Amino acid sequence: MTLWGGRFSQGTADTVFALSRSVHFDWRLAPYDIRSSLAHLGALESSGVLEKSDATAIKTALHGLASEVESGAFSPNDHDEDVHSALERGLNEKLGALGGALRAGRSRNDQVTTDLRLFSIDHMLEIARQITLLQIAILEKAEEYVNDSAPGFTHIQHAQPVSFGHELAKHAHAFARDLDRINDWLARTSVSSLGAGALAGSSLPLDPAATASDLGFTSVFANSIDAVSDRDYVAEALFILSLVGVHLSRIGEEWTLWASTEFAWARVSDAYSTGSSIMPQKKNPDMAELARGKSGRLIGNLVSVLTMLKGLPFAYNRDLQEDKEPLFDSVDTLLLVLPAVTGMIATTDFDREKMSLAAPMGYSLATEIADYLVLKKIAFAQAHEAAGKCVALCEENGRQLHQLTDIELASIHPALDPGVRLVLTVHGALNSRTTHGGTAPALVAAQISQALKINSGTMAAITNAQERFLEMMSA
Repeated sequence: MTLWGGRFSQGTADTVFALSRSVHFDWRLAPYDIRSSLAHLGALESSGVLEKSDATAIKTALHGLASEVESGAFSPNDHDEDVHSALERGLNEKLGALGGALRAGRSRNDQVTTDLRLFSIDHMLEIARQITLLQIAILEKAEEYVNDSAPGFTHIQHAQPVSFGHELAKHAHAFARDLDRINDWLARTSVSSLGAGALAGSSLPLDPAATASDLGFTSVFANSIDAVSDRDYVAEALFILSLVGVHLSRIGEEWTLWASTEFAWARVSDAYSTGSSIMPQKKNPDMAELARGKSGRLIGNLVSVLTMLKGLPFAYNRDLQEDKEPLFDSVDTLLLVLPAVTGMIATTDFDREKMSLAAPMGYSLATEIADYLVLKKIAFAQAHEAAGKCVALCEENGRQLHQLTDIELASIHPALDPGVRLVLTVHGALNSRTTHGGTAPALVAAQISQALKINSGTMAAITNAQERFLEMMSA
């Protein structure tokens, strides 16, 4: 079924219909389309465009259709062009010609973007919930290892010793920024497009603000042309989802390295690993690798939509049909990846002894020597030079910094007295990093505790928002 054709003298070619048809992917908008139809029906009734008896009959039919869609009793057929035409066919089967009355005062142009906003809000709230669960898993794992030392890395080279809990907890802060972005996005996306019509609004006495309120939107469009052509919310959602994917990819990269034989730090649970079809000994961290790999797909979806949007003139163009599949795919991808990564993190154990033994390797305590000299009022440039000479001497003799003798240290700089040995330990190095956000274990424990409290509030807010959305959809 199509929603147009009166001025055409012949039907569309099969190839045209096949290219134009979108119901095979936009059918998942059906629950949102029915809910926006109920809101539009209320506007038609309250304005007097529809008689109360007709509106009641249509409302009953829409609720019946919603139940049939949910159960699978009603679904698209081979002749339906899109979700809108399929649902109107369903109404017509129940009501006859009265089913077409609901089309008054709206267009597929304002209808589809309203549906897509509702879909996006619904699913972004669920993604926010899954991100929060992931954060909790990260922070709880970080709590286990607050007092365990490990090498910190820059350029994938040993840099300075850190609390391993600090290393793990950093990921929770990246996802906190993602949640902030989702929250900002929700405010910008909660704008109803219903009532904009094809592009110019409607001559019928409708009330778009009332419809917006009925659908749970916080505001209504200001410009009807912009309302039907705006897909910023799709592009912005795809950016947020792709950045979540990048943050997941970083976790995937680290877990893959830590699980390697060369590192041998991470023991990934069997439940989150796979084997080899030819090598019986293999235990591969495939969830980490898939998290890393899926990020490319998420970035690609963003680029696809931005490219589609970049040259569209005036109001609605059919190019906008291409906004849905990338968004659907990115949502589906993250809803697969997030729970798997959460489980992988929660069930991974780390080898404390290996990490601790590696912490001072690579002369990672050299900065402690420089800082020790600075506290003795030596200019940092000179202190840095002296610390570098200590490293050079160790490299010549195959030793670590703490193995230098008192005489050797004093020969490099007279201020390097025996007291420097107090800072040439991993324990001393960690506990000295007491500036805000630093790696001293006591600070890290406090950071994690505070982050978990914030997470608790975030989860409560997301749950409330989801319950409100569900209540709106059930009206």
